[in-house]
Amino acid sequence: MSRTDTAPDRRDDSSHGFFGQPRSLANIFGVEMWERFSFYGMQGILLIYLYYSAERGGLGIDEATATGVVGAYGGAVYLSTILGAWLADRLFGSERVLFWSAVVIMAGHISLAVLPGVSGVLVGLLLVALGSGGLKANATRIVGTLYSEKDPRRDAGFSLFYLGINLGAFAGPLLTGLLQSTLGFHWGFALAAVGMAIGLIQYSLGRKRLPDEARHVPHPLERSRYPLMIGVGVAGLVVIVVLVLTGLINASNLALWVIGVTIVAAIAYFVVILGSKLLSADERSRLFAFIPLFITNAAFWTLYQQQFTVVTIYSDKRLDRTLFGWEFPVSWVQSINPIFIIVLSGVFAAIWTKWGEKQPSTPIKFAAGTVLMGLAFFLFLFWAGGGANSTPLLAVIGILFVFTVAELLISPPGLSVTTKLAPRSFQAQMVALYFLSVALGTAMAGQLGKLFTTVPEGIYFSIIGGIAIAIGVVLALLSPWVLRLMRGVR
Repeated sequence: MSRTDTAPDRRDDSSHGFFGQPRSLANIFGVEMWERFSFYGMQGILLIYLYYSAERGGLGIDEATATGVVGAYGGAVYLSTILGAWLADRLFGSERVLFWSAVVIMAGHISLAVLPGVSGVLVGLLLVALGSGGLKANATRIVGTLYSEKDPRRDAGFSLFYLGINLGAFAGPLLTGLLQSTLGFHWGFALAAVGMAIGLIQYSLGRKRLPDEARHVPHPLERSRYPLMIGVGVAGLVVIVVLVLTGLINASNLALWVIGVTIVAAIAYFVVILGSKLLSADERSRLFAFIPLFITNAAFWTLYQQQFTVVTIYSDKRLDRTLFGWEFPVSWVQSINPIFIIVLSGVFAAIWTKWGEKQPSTPIKFAAGTVLMGLAFFLFLFWAGGGANSTPLLAVIGILFVFTVAELLISPPGLSVTTKLAPRSFQAQMVALYFLSVALGTAMAGQLGKLFTTVPEGIYFSIIGGIAIAIGVVLALLSPWVLRLMRGVR
């Protein structure tokens, strides 16, 4: 076979062609930006499409069930990073998986645009979830291949990569929401498909310039095991079909299923990787250090991803969305956070670069981000329980500003530290493990969104915010121990 267990290291560490970063970062920046345009553009109108009445162009599903579906879908996106990472590590390499994942995403958005009713939702969300999982795990891993482990530009590069994500996340909900409110939901979904097509074309033009390591298969699957893997895949599909047909999996409990599967998958992943003979002592220690980061990250995303469940419902029911006598679309609220990201990501990148080795360690950044998310939920208490249009727009803008600062403390450093802690033989799969924590948090956000519709808002925001603060404080206290396990990685 032409694939080997070791890859040539052909990084051009002297390349500074993209804001002081390697030139190839611009290509990954672009495809991720357009993928996020399509992803967040579609997600910005998805929940209201599910629970709006037929007279308003929606499907008329009750709010609690619709919220659970959105959370389950979001969790499935990150859960499917397992498959995307496995395909990259064992069969095709990250670059090829990323390309074909983008094709699948585009097909999913086209399905949402042209297929009517629940059938379009099922087919479209399934394809988008599978494709997004493959793209997310491997785009992050490819960015990691652009830098050596000790390159001081690494965290700043991930912050710029995160800027690309949020440029797309800003524009997507604005434009799809505008089309949804003027022409209908399916026009909004169609625009998401167009955005992904643009990203795919842009990526195709520059993919040959990526380093060889992006195409490398770190741990090739023996051909003798192909039939076993095919059998496992078919058996898994059959089990899912049976559970759906018997009613054991349904729209009401979908988020719980995703939560359960994610927890089992995460435990299995940790056990398998920790038990591998391919790990060195340092790699095994670093993986143990990742466990408290994983738990904290899941808690953070449980709150943060409620932008697409609880905050969407709150914006629809409580927020005064009137601007100059015109009520702007609900989805536009989801563009507020990306505006702050665009403004602040460069600031954070500059701060981390200037501070260098003096910057806070990753565990402290994680702890601070989680505490801030808890405080953001406390801020809702000033307006909780009011009537329609009772919450001023400036209040939500301020709360989402706190969301943003918390996100920048935990998300770019989280992506970066994952690639630094990753064992060489499990690079893309380690990124998938990171995204499993996001999957767990996202599915929990959907499940908690169902609770939000049944309990007083003040009680809800108090309890959820308090739990997040407690988790952040615990990680801060454990940070010296975690740093020792990280074996030189900060």
